[in-house]
Amino acid sequence: MKQLFPFLFLLLVACSPGGKQTADYKDLNGNGQMDVYEDPNASLDDRAADVVSRLSLDQKVDLVVGLGMNIPGMTESKKPEKVKGAAGNIMDFPELGIPSVVLADGPAGLRIEPTRDSTSGKTYYCTAFPIESAISSSWDLELARKVGEAMGSEVKEYGVDVLLGPALNIHRNPLGGRNFEYYSEDPLLSGKMAAHMVNGVESNGVGTSIKHFVANNNETNRMMMNVTASQRALREIYLRGFEIAVKESQPWTVMSSYNKLNGTYTSQNPELLTTILRDEWGFEGLVMTDWFAGDNAAEQMRAGNDLIMPGMPHQKGQIKAALADGSLDIKYVDENAKRIIKLAFQSSSIKGYDYSDQPDLKANAQVARQAASEGIVLLKNNEALPLDPEKVNIAAYGIGSYQFIAGGTGSGDVNEAYTVSLVEGLKNTSFKVHETILAKYEEYIAEEKAKRPEIKSIFEYQPPLDEMPVSDAELSIGVKENDLALITLGRNSGEFRDRTEDGDFYLTTTELQMIDKVSKAYHAAGKKVVMVLNIGNVVETASWRDKVDAIVLAWQGGQEAGNALVDVLTGQVNPSGKLPTTFPIVYDDILSSKNFPGEEIPGAEEIKMGAFSMGTPSQIKYEEGIYVGYRYFDSFGVETAFPFGFGLSYTTFDYGDVELSSESFDGTLTATVEVINSGNTAGKEVVQLYVSAPGESMDKPAKELRDFAKTKLLKPGESATLNFTLTARDLASFDTERSAWVTEAGQYEVKVAASVAEVKSSATFKVPAEIIVEKVHNVLAPDQEIVEVTNK
Repeated sequence: MKQLFPFLFLLLVACSPGGKQTADYKDLNGNGQMDVYEDPNASLDDRAADVVSRLSLDQKVDLVVGLGMNIPGMTESKKPEKVKGAAGNIMDFPELGIPSVVLADGPAGLRIEPTRDSTSGKTYYCTAFPIESAISSSWDLELARKVGEAMGSEVKEYGVDVLLGPALNIHRNPLGGRNFEYYSEDPLLSGKMAAHMVNGVESNGVGTSIKHFVANNNETNRMMMNVTASQRALREIYLRGFEIAVKESQPWTVMSSYNKLNGTYTSQNPELLTTILRDEWGFEGLVMTDWFAGDNAAEQMRAGNDLIMPGMPHQKGQIKAALADGSLDIKYVDENAKRIIKLAFQSSSIKGYDYSDQPDLKANAQVARQAASEGIVLLKNNEALPLDPEKVNIAAYGIGSYQFIAGGTGSGDVNEAYTVSLVEGLKNTSFKVHETILAKYEEYIAEEKAKRPEIKSIFEYQPPLDEMPVSDAELSIGVKENDLALITLGRNSGEFRDRTEDGDFYLTTTELQMIDKVSKAYHAAGKKVVMVLNIGNVVETASWRDKVDAIVLAWQGGQEAGNALVDVLTGQVNPSGKLPTTFPIVYDDILSSKNFPGEEIPGAEEIKMGAFSMGTPSQIKYEEGIYVGYRYFDSFGVETAFPFGFGLSYTTFDYGDVELSSESFDGTLTATVEVINSGNTAGKEVVQLYVSAPGESMDKPAKELRDFAKTKLLKPGESATLNFTLTARDLASFDTERSAWVTEAGQYEVKVAASVAEVKSSATFKVPAEIIVEKVHNVLAPDQEIVEVTNK
């Protein structure tokens, strides 16, 4: 039994005058009497204030600056790690019974070291769940919560207090290196998914840290980047998802981002962290920095960034110097320290939880498998799927068929025990996979891997192996002895670098040649070709999609990805995923392509911390404003390869006419629609509700997602009735001149759709008079002129 603080014990307090016993308490400092901070009947605020009043100035500063991180050449932790591989720790105060709080990555599952003592044989593997882009493709909020519950169980059983995730920055551009960690290009889908994930994780009594707050949408020079964005774009696109997540889940913590926003580092911006996050949204938890973010610890304290991570000695010096010269009031340090102590009181550590180091990995793997299958998107199907393992022999092409990518690199990676590849999944389901071709790929993979240097750090990016050219001999025998060709393409990305156009967004010459050769050979023999995309974010598909019979977007599906994919290929699971982000025809069609990933400031020089590069001071302007993703493509009539919200099924669904509760808006409005499974296979349907506003007094996108729902599994002929409720805030846009959310008067149109491009039914209603829904503070004004695109 792990007794981290053996001096913790329970004392029963005597009866009160009324004869009623008070709750048990822990004599945290062992003095035999109950102090305020030990009183479970006192508020967390009062208990935390009592603790802070007992701390010296040095102790307060030690508390608000983390204990460091074991990274050679950069900094080292002062104390042994309680959980090896955890990202950071908060200072403990044993004399008061306050333990160190443990923080660990990340968005796709807990990331800690899988081995500790090489002689013990004991392992500490965690479940690699599907990436967040895959989770959001399910459009299933209860599934997101279920994944969170499974993640949180591992956090708790491995002795961690706070999971550094989920992440919910916007897919502003498909080349974003960490897009795999984020949910969507749409803030509503992102915020709802994140809120349910948080609620799932925290149901275990452990915390989360939603990140990266805010506008951290590219990795190139991320620590030195100044983002210039309008107040409206920030409010409607980049802040909105965080606002939803905060209000619907109250996460224990929020992590501020690396970048500057309109001239100020987010971790040093009181308008962002105090005015908006706390005063307007009512956030009750603590704010921590991203690791090594910002450049002034005193300013971080003043801004309301409570905890500086991972913590470095010079940051303590900055705080003490500012306190000494009067530029920083001690009240800020005290307030920040209180929030940290409140977190400690919530933690499993202070409760002395007897963590097992043995979470139910088997059960969680099944959750990961379900989530991966529900998030798979069927992009094309020309009568190629589903497959019958008793009737179909398969030739698998592409390195990706044999080397599945479970998730991205960096802090979003997970140390899992295994990853099931497509070929392994096929064999697990009794498919016959051509052994000669398999052997050739395995030989090639082994040879190419042997040429690569060993990865020394989680931040060291290693792209997938170069594709193996398909020889005529292998192709000939494959066509002759098999019924179907499967081709898998893999993509990966991670921290510190963004993706590239050539060879990443666009396929390589070898990949295109493989698709062309395999498709021509199999089609000449009257056989089908199925393409699988094992990717973290968008790739170009328009130039080759007509050459294959089916396209299955498997994303990076976690450790059970191969099994989950085969569940869908065979129809054991009817695909129901839909795109959370748009697939453009070419990269230049994306509005943000004109300035992504920003530009270095002329004359600026690279900044280093030891051997580590912090990047070069850079800047980027979000000139597309609110026209991100489908809001741009849909409003400006730009054709896409696959639109936002798109996804096929092995069955079909019919939609009834949408019915509104009223023709005139009076505070709320309910839209009702019936969906019927009109096909021959049981399946689920994602129903999306878009709203088109008048756009007379304000510039508006053609339509915006305002609600969504996923049906239960409907049998053939079975129907489901879905209800959507709209409020004035759902109809509102941000009016910069008035610093207010405003619902304009006029005629609106509700559109029930299978995707943003496939409206099934619509109805209109009127808003009789303008509604000022909420007035907010006039903050986060751009630091320089920005000319945005408009739809006028």
